[in-house]
Amino acid sequence: MARVKKGKNALKSRKNTLKQAKGYRFGRSKKEAAAKEALAHAYQYAFGHRRDKKRDMRALFQTKIGAESKKLGISFSKLMGNLKKKNVELDRKVLADLAENHPKVFTAITELAMSGV
Repeated sequence: MARVKKGKNALKSRKNTLKQAKGYRFGRSKKEAAAKEALAHAYQYAFGHRRDKKRDMRALFQTKIGAESKKLGISFSKLMGNLKKKNVELDRKVLADLAENHPKVFTAITELAMSGV
């Protein structure tokens, strides 16, 4: 049986590794070993930070809603509690967008939450 040499595969994997490390600084974009190590760390950070990103965005949404609701004289927690009681099923992302880009609509939603409570 013939000996298997991995010339084609080695070149292909090397090319892919260096392609993924493109834009990294110094030897990490040019040298295969350094690129592999840099990519391994990058994948770990990407995995963990996908969760952090969700957490950060939720906090940002709450800050936007809270800031706009304070102007209208109601706290964030009271607003969210009243919306839940009124069965208004708008999530924080949508409410934050309304607070930032459509303040009249947000005001109407806030008045709905405050009415009869």
